[in-house]
Amino acid sequence: MLLPCFRHLHLLLFSLLLATPLVFSAHEAHTDEDAKYAQAQEQARKFFSATGSASHTNNWAVLVCASRYWFNYRHMANTLGMYRTVKRLGVPDSNIILMLADDMACNTRNKAPGSVYANSKHLLDLYGDNIEVDYRGYEVTVENVIRVLTGRVPDHYPRSKRLLSDERSNIFFYLTGHGGNEFLKFQDNEEISAFDVADAFETMWQKKRYNEIFFMIDTCQANTMYSKFYSPNIIATGSSRLGESSYSFETDYDLGTAVIDSYTHGVLQYLEGINKTSTATIQDLFNAYDPVKMKSHPGIDTHLSKRPVNETLLTDFFGAVARVEVDQSSNDYTSLYLDEVENAASLTPQTNESVVRVLSRGGSHEHTPAISQDASWARAMRTWGGMSVLLVLLGGVLVSSKRRATVTTLDT
Repeated sequence: MLLPCFRHLHLLLFSLLLATPLVFSAHEAHTDEDAKYAQAQEQARKFFSATGSASHTNNWAVLVCASRYWFNYRHMANTLGMYRTVKRLGVPDSNIILMLADDMACNTRNKAPGSVYANSKHLLDLYGDNIEVDYRGYEVTVENVIRVLTGRVPDHYPRSKRLLSDERSNIFFYLTGHGGNEFLKFQDNEEISAFDVADAFETMWQKKRYNEIFFMIDTCQANTMYSKFYSPNIIATGSSRLGESSYSFETDYDLGTAVIDSYTHGVLQYLEGINKTSTATIQDLFNAYDPVKMKSHPGIDTHLSKRPVNETLLTDFFGAVARVEVDQSSNDYTSLYLDEVENAASLTPQTNESVVRVLSRGGSHEHTPAISQDASWARAMRTWGGMSVLLVLLGGVLVSSKRRATVTTLDT
């Protein structure tokens, strides 16, 4: 009974020869696509392992006003001025943590209810209708600042109260209020020390919560607050040196209080002259410091930074400018990296054959390379077509063998 099967062995071998090229062709196509995918992944790895501005993909700002009460009006104006600037340069509210006592706009002494101004002529309302305060009133505490920085906020806190940074995040951290040698007061109730901030930054580094930090503080003896920093990739600046006070810039006699500090006013005045595509560096900002106009001697500390400040753009911290690099190739992929494109998160793949990798500084959005739908469908059809031909031929051989065996049995 096995003899008929061997008679048709040549048919079975012939069917295998027909189907094998189809199967191997599909396998080779699959291998080729895998190689393309691996190449794209390697390009992405090299991109993210690069140093400098290319190694960061999103910007965050933590802005803290540590004072309260009407006579500290200027500290709230300082913080709101920074808030307005980082938003103007492209950092969205979702990437800004704003901490204010928020007791000025609706204070009964305010002759312009619902408004906060940084000049006596009331030219620009810093409060306005487009402001999102994340920590308000007695929520502004040393504990909450450290929890925000280190990512240890309670589980029930909403996203707006969280610093959702990662190892590719650049963070601008601004503090203002009343301070002294290596401390800053919080609402006349508690203090944060230089050691507290330094240890918080080290925790952030160990937990991969930042790429670079630009630390700025406006208070008396401000430069002592960054004297204990020891974590990498930090640029620090302050308004006044040890034993020196930080003074207000202008007084509004209708309000009966100072409306902004001299150091912050000088910084904001410079930043007002740049836009989202500016090539101004942090060194340019430092060069604009004028001890006479600022009424103090601002300090600078760059020894922890991996990049020279004359090559570090201000928009690497204050803006949401993206970096994009387009690599056109003959295959089904189009590699898209970030290069001075605003709102990169809104980009989408243009065709089924393209792959778009988007990583904006306002947040990380990554589209993993994938084989196009048309290529996948064609590959599947080739594979299943080859297998179908093989099965049909094999079935025909077996049926024919069975019939011949039956006829042989009947004849016998």
